Amino acid sequence: MSYNQLMNRKILITGGAGFIGSHLTDLMVKKGNEVTVFDNMTSGSLGFIDEHLGNDGFNFIEGDLLDTEELARACENVDLILHVAANPDVRLGATDTEVHFEQNITATYNVLEAMRLKGIRDIAFTSTSTVYGEASIIPTPENYGPLIPISLYGASKLACEALITSYSHTFDMRSWIFRFANIIGPRSTHGIIVDFIEKLKHDPTQLEILGDGMQSKSYLHVKHCADAMDFAIENSSEDVNIFNIGSEDTTTPTRIGEIVVKEMGLENVDFSYTGGKRGWKGDVPKMMLSVDKIKELGWKPEWGSEKCVRETVRSLLKGD
Repeated sequence: MSYNQLMNRKILITGGAGFIGSHLTDLMVKKGNEVTVFDNMTSGSLGFIDEHLGNDGFNFIEGDLLDTEELARACENVDLILHVAANPDVRLGATDTEVHFEQNITATYNVLEAMRLKGIRDIAFTSTSTVYGEASIIPTPENYGPLIPISLYGASKLACEALITSYSHTFDMRSWIFRFANIIGPRSTHGIIVDFIEKLKHDPTQLEILGDGMQSKSYLHVKHCADAMDFAIENSSEDVNIFNIGSEDTTTPTRIGEIVVKEMGLENVDFSYTGGKRGWKGDVPKMMLSVDKIKELGWKPEWGSEKCVRETVRSLLKGD
C-alpha cells in the first residue's frame, strides 16, 4: 500500500458491523475504498451498515474468524485488513476464561495466517489501554513498561499485539496498533453510558454505580477515533506503528451519572455505590493515555471527555 494513500484500496474490516467497526466502514467507504465487512454478528448489526448493503464496491460476509476456510476466501485480493473484531467485554473474563482467548487471540492468529498465505502486507489492529495495566505514569506513553495487564481481556489484546509485531518482522508485514481509551458514541451497545441509561429507564429514582464513583478515565467519541486511525495510517509507515488514541482529560462515573441524569431530564436521583476503588475484577481505576505521539503527526482530539459523554448520551437517547 502506498504511503499517504488510504483510498481506492481493497479493505477487509473484521467486525465491521459492530460499534467501532461500522464507523470505520462508513469512513472507508466514504473515501472511495472497496470494502468487505466480515462479521459473525455476535454484537454487530446490519442496521449499522444498511446504507452500504447492495452498493457497488461493498460486500458483506457473515462469517466467523474461527472458520479459517471462510476467512481465507474473504482475504482474496485484499490490500489492507482493519482487524476490529473481538469480544470487548472486560468483565466477562472473570467468569469465562476461554472467551477472550478464542475470540481475541485465536481469531487474530487466524487473521495473520490468512494474511501470510494470501500475501497481504498491511494490518491495523484495535487494541486497548488495558494492556498497560495499572500504569504508574499518567498520562501513559506508548513506550511505558513493563506491560502488566490485570484483566484477561487486556492480556488477550497484549498477546494479539505480540503476534502482530512478530508477524510483521518475520513475514515483512506492516502493522498499525491502536491502544484506545474508552471509545463511546452512536451505536454503543455496552459500557457505562448504556448501563446508566438502561438502569435509569428501569428506575428513574436511583442509580447504582459500580465502585466508589471516583474512577478517573478518559473518553473519546467514536467518530474521532475512526478519524485518528485513518490519519495515523495515512501518515506513518514504519514496519510497526503503535499509537495511543484518546482524549486529554478524564471524568468519573459519578460525573457521567450526573450528565446522564440531566440529559434524561430527571431530578432527585439517588446515587448509590457498590464500594471499592474498582468497578469489577480487572477494572483499572485510573487511566489517561498520552497522545503526544499522534499529535506530533498532526492529529489531536477535538473534544474533552465530558463533551464526548454528553454527545453520546444525546445520540443514544435519540436511538442512534
